[in-house]
Amino acid sequence: MKVGSKTFNELSNKELYDIMRLRSEVFVVEQNCIYQDLDDKDQKALHVFGKKDEKIVAYTRIFKPGDYFDATSIGRVVVAKEERKYGYGKLIMEASLAEISKRFSDVAVELSAQTYLVKFYTDLGFASYGEEYLEDGIPHIRMKKS
Repeated sequence: MKVGSKTFNELSNKELYDIMRLRSEVFVVEQNCIYQDLDDKDQKALHVFGKKDEKIVAYTRIFKPGDYFDATSIGRVVVAKEERKYGYGKLIMEASLAEISKRFSDVAVELSAQTYLVKFYTDLGFASYGEEYLEDGIPHIRMKKS
C-alpha cells in the first residue's frame, strides 16, 4: 500500500469520490449506520490515504488543534473490508501520526474511537478517558496520545 496525503483542494475528483465511497461502504453500509458523513469538515482536513492497485483502501482525516477537538485529531479511520487482513489500519494510523509530527507543533492527538477498537488504538499509544457514549448509535470513547 502506498500512502499519500493531500488537503481538500489538492484531492482530485476521483480521489475524493473514492474516499467518500470507501467511507460510505464501511460506515453506512457495513456498519448499518445512517448518519450524515458529509459534515462540512472535510474542507478543513488533511486527508491521508493508502492506495493499492490505484484504489484507495485505507483512509483517515486529520484536523489541526481547534478544528475538531482542542488538540490535533484524527477521524474517519477506515480500511476496506477485504484489505483488513494486511495490517493497513496500523499503517494508515502510523502514517497519520507521522504527518501530524511533521505538520503540527502540538504532539497531543485525540480521537473518538469505536469502543471495539480500543485495543487497536491502545497498541498505537492512545489511552481512553471519560465515559463511553453513543455516536450515531455506535458505542465510542475518547482517546488521547501525548
